[in-house]
Amino acid sequence: MEPIIKIEHLNKEFKLKDANVYALQDVTLDINRGDIYGIIGMSGAGKSTLVRCLNLLERPTSGSVIVNGQELQKLSDKELRAARKDIGMIFQHFNLLMQRSVIDNVCFPMELDGVKKTEARSRAMEYLKIVGLEEKANAYPAQLSGGQKQRVAIARVLASDPKILLCDEATSALDPQTTKSILQLIREINREYGITVVIITHEMSVVQEICTHVAIIDHGRLAEHGSVAQIFQTPQTKEAKKLIYQGYEKVTEMKGRHCVRITFSENSSFEPVIGNMVLAYKTPVNILYANTRDIGGVANGEMVLQLPDDRDMADRMISYLKNAKLSVEELKNYVG
Repeated sequence: MEPIIKIEHLNKEFKLKDANVYALQDVTLDINRGDIYGIIGMSGAGKSTLVRCLNLLERPTSGSVIVNGQELQKLSDKELRAARKDIGMIFQHFNLLMQRSVIDNVCFPMELDGVKKTEARSRAMEYLKIVGLEEKANAYPAQLSGGQKQRVAIARVLASDPKILLCDEATSALDPQTTKSILQLIREINREYGITVVIITHEMSVVQEICTHVAIIDHGRLAEHGSVAQIFQTPQTKEAKKLIYQGYEKVTEMKGRHCVRITFSENSSFEPVIGNMVLAYKTPVNILYANTRDIGGVANGEMVLQLPDDRDMADRMISYLKNAKLSVEELKNYVG
């Protein structure tokens, strides 16, 4: 299947007075139709620059952005405006028109397209129903909570009938409960309307909550990409591990040389593997860290175990865990 978004050898350089800054360096990435694709990185990693290149709000220095089979850089201004109608965008700070009512905010893109007022208002009410805000149609943005403002912004994007929805830190200004409800709404829109979603975030919890695939950006480069479940279970790069292992630092005072990280899904979590292993070898292990995360609606667990100092016993336990079909990674220099 041809990707709906194809990024090839993308570079973005900003020329400053004293030096040139490379925000993106040789990024190549495919995003398939219907995906919810997360792009994650720390502040300054280049992820927001990348998402702004997807609709040419930022023009790449080199490389190509192909959307729906069209290379955006080769389009005329008129053709680019038409292509952008398929690409909706929501932002961290909502960007609503404060002097307009909720329904008039949703009508705005239809007005620009020349839709008659009565039809636009009728359609706007349908979009407000989708986001659960039809009773707020005549309110103004200043009267709404942050979550309600973001729902209006989503309704306004839907009014453009996009094929792609870009979310640039769309939940960063919201509390955890509101974030969860907005992510649930985005998931429902993705499933109901087949809209491909690209989510820019610095929070791994957002990626794990909603995304099917993820790309990790670090200092403008693509560090790692793949399915969320795959990267959660077996991260390959130090950048991915830094994001996945958030929270582990609180156990670094523990002493011991043989530490492993194990991960398991709901399909491999019914048997008490650790307890059985301890009974089988009559040797205790230390659980340094344990957590359960919901990834795409499936419960995934992880543990960091401190194994015995005896290398032979540690190796036997690692083999036992692998034979139990758990993902096992040895953590070098984790403690001690």
